[in-house]
Amino acid sequence: MPDDLDIEELAGRAARGDAAALDALLSRIGPQVMRQCLRLLPCRQDAEEACQDALLQVARKIDSFAGRSKFSTWLHIVTANCARQTYRSLKRRADEQSTPVLPLDAADPRTTSVIAGSRLDLLDALERLEAHRPELVAPLVLRDLCQLTYDQIADHLAIPVGTLKSRIHDARRHVRASLQAT
Repeated sequence: MPDDLDIEELAGRAARGDAAALDALLSRIGPQVMRQCLRLLPCRQDAEEACQDALLQVARKIDSFAGRSKFSTWLHIVTANCARQTYRSLKRRADEQSTPVLPLDAADPRTTSVIAGSRLDLLDALERLEAHRPELVAPLVLRDLCQLTYDQIADHLAIPVGTLKSRIHDARRHVRASLQAT
């Protein structure tokens, strides 16, 4: 598989069943997926777990990539969802432990950086938002965390840009209130 193949072309070929293209695609996107997971999850091991889950999801679901949006947009969504799912799973496991060392909502400042603590707060705020207004989560994550353009997000979600901007505004307002309440 030549290295000069564009990721979008590799994704299209992989979606049509080309196993060599899928292997090349997974190799090419691995570092990008890891960087995105690290932006969402403060602990490297957690980000690595989310990265592996995202790459596995890409391999399993590549045939569902229909090409309506760019592959990179589809990949951002898969990666963000896997990172958030990893966080949920880790949080659930910590809640199930019989004798937790610290309550999960009280980060220990001796072991948690300000950046890591704020990421955990944001993930918790997104969980609360999803419970009440799930339609607001994807636009906010794709714009503010994945840094996609309004046009890319609107195309992927199949909604007008004006509706998208309104949802992002509402999501930011809810998350801001949630973060201020903690």
